[in-house]
Amino acid sequence: MDLFAKSLPDYSLPRPTQLFPLTRHLSWHLTRFLIRTPLTPNQVTALSMIAGLAGAWCFALGTRGAGVTGGLLLILCYTLDNCDGEIARLKKLSSEWGAHFDDLVDWLVDGAFFAALGYGVWQATGEILWLWLGLAATAGATIDYIVDIVLYAKAKNEPEQKSREEEATDVRKPEDALDWAIYIFHKLSRADFCVIVFVLALVDVVWVLLPLGAIGAQVYWITDLFKRARGWHT
Repeated sequence: MDLFAKSLPDYSLPRPTQLFPLTRHLSWHLTRFLIRTPLTPNQVTALSMIAGLAGAWCFALGTRGAGVTGGLLLILCYTLDNCDGEIARLKKLSSEWGAHFDDLVDWLVDGAFFAALGYGVWQATGEILWLWLGLAATAGATIDYIVDIVLYAKAKNEPEQKSREEEATDVRKPEDALDWAIYIFHKLSRADFCVIVFVLALVDVVWVLLPLGAIGAQVYWITDLFKRARGWHT
């Protein structure tokens, strides 16, 4: 028996039909609970930020136990990040400010995670190179955030810009190898990054994300330019 069937008569939230991203399955259940509360989408975003920054702080401690806790908090952060949008759509509370707030939180959490991870591994090993790798990844995330802001402002001034509602329904399938590479890198890996962090924290090898992040963050903002140039929307 569906315990939520009677409590949500006015809302319809389709259940995810694909395996990935995994966080969508978690948010489907959590949204059906949160939508019964007076929490607004922006307040859910704020909770996501708190969970994400708390998770980042755990990685700064540099211990396996703290890393596992941090991984769980990141999963909660990413799940809530899905919930805010789902609640906004279901309750028709979407706003431009809310979208910008969501982007800001994504940047804060990503940047804080890599900086904290680099610091924690530095403290555990005594090798400052790890801190610099973390800061490089944070710098890449910051550049990508700035690119988003600049390109959004540019698109907003274009006379034939599509509305937010039109963009939301304008789903284009990848057409060639480059399209597929960009899609996988931006959509799939980003959506379940928290799960990857948690699994690596369980086996105490989350440090491998530092060199990957230092390089990957730069690749991410570069492919972001290609993605937008080729008609993809975030």
